[in-house]
Amino acid sequence: MKRKANTKVKSSYGEKIFMAIAYTIVALFSICALYPFINVLSTSFSSSRAVGAGEVILFPIEPNLQAYRQLLFDGQILASMKNTVLLTVAGTTFNLVATTLVAYALSKPRLKGRKFFVGMIVFTMLFSGGMIPNFVLIKSLHLMNTFSGLWLMGLISTYNMIVMKTFFEGIPDGLCEAAAIDGANEPTILCRIVLPVSKPVMATMVLFYAVGWWNNYFNPMLYLSSTSKFPMMVKLKQMLDTAKMIEVSAAEGLTQTYIAAETFKAASIIVATLPIICVYPFLQKYFVKGVMIGSIKG
Repeated sequence: MKRKANTKVKSSYGEKIFMAIAYTIVALFSICALYPFINVLSTSFSSSRAVGAGEVILFPIEPNLQAYRQLLFDGQILASMKNTVLLTVAGTTFNLVATTLVAYALSKPRLKGRKFFVGMIVFTMLFSGGMIPNFVLIKSLHLMNTFSGLWLMGLISTYNMIVMKTFFEGIPDGLCEAAAIDGANEPTILCRIVLPVSKPVMATMVLFYAVGWWNNYFNPMLYLSSTSKFPMMVKLKQMLDTAKMIEVSAAEGLTQTYIAAETFKAASIIVATLPIICVYPFLQKYFVKGVMIGSIKG
């Protein structure tokens, strides 16, 4: 039997040095990116004494679940998480529907006044009415203290719409024309031809919108007055402001309260970011492709 030819190309000495430097730089950047999260995670599991003494670096010191017990078994955080899930799921759904319809329409060159509409939409990226006109608008529509007001305000992101529009423009015209010849109308072409081949950009939009709704803090604080409707981020801010140790001596009151607040803060960061971290791996394979194609094509 003939031996298979060795097609592996040997790297030169200079290439080996370059790769070693490149791997070192990537490793350093990775450490810089991961260290803050690891430190926060360790802090959330460490005792108040260790956190106050500055002993926590990479691993928990005197591990305990005190901060998570105070955070999760309070009951308020679970109720506010339900509000956040509702805001995120429904808001992302509305965002996808509205953004898809607008992007699909603007991606068609035959649309009359297309350049005018695109120009007006891009104009909003540079200039906006501001916080007070938005507040007056929502109040005049009687949408204060409702989720509908929040969904209406964040219905479409101009940047996301432009990315999706550019992606649609990169889809071969032959696909839509063939469907039109077979008698398909525009809604059928959109749902059965365009959307199935647009999974990368749709997954990217889901991630962008979902992260925005999950982390939304200012608008709910401004437009919601009922505490039962507060999302998790607003409730976490309130709980952080009032975080205290269960047993505090008069002499060590200020120090112990500060230490407990730091531990509680770390635990709240983990609880708030963990769901998004769990979702991201499922969308990551579409993320880069969707952004790059939607930003460059056309």
